[in-house]
Amino acid sequence: MSKRTPFTQTVVRRQFESLAEAAERTGLSTYTLRRRIAEGRLPAYRSGSRIIRVDPQDVDRLLTRIPTVSRHS
Repeated sequence: MSKRTPFTQTVVRRQFESLAEAAERTGLSTYTLRRRIAEGRLPAYRSGSRIIRVDPQDVDRLLTRIPTVSRHS
C-alpha cells in the first residue's frame, strides 16, 4: 500500500483594522470613514455591539489617484 499524504490547505487570514487605525494610516478622519460606511461605499464588519473593523484594502480603494498633466515648455 502506498502512503497518502494529507492534503494541506494554505489558510489566508484576512486582516482587519479599527477605524482609528485606518484613519491614522490614510490621513482620513474616523468621521469620514463612518460616513463612507453609512453611504455604502466602505464595507465594514461588526463584532458585538460596538466594535467595527474594516479591511485595509477596502479603505485603500476609497483613495483614487488624480491624473496629472505634464506641460511641455
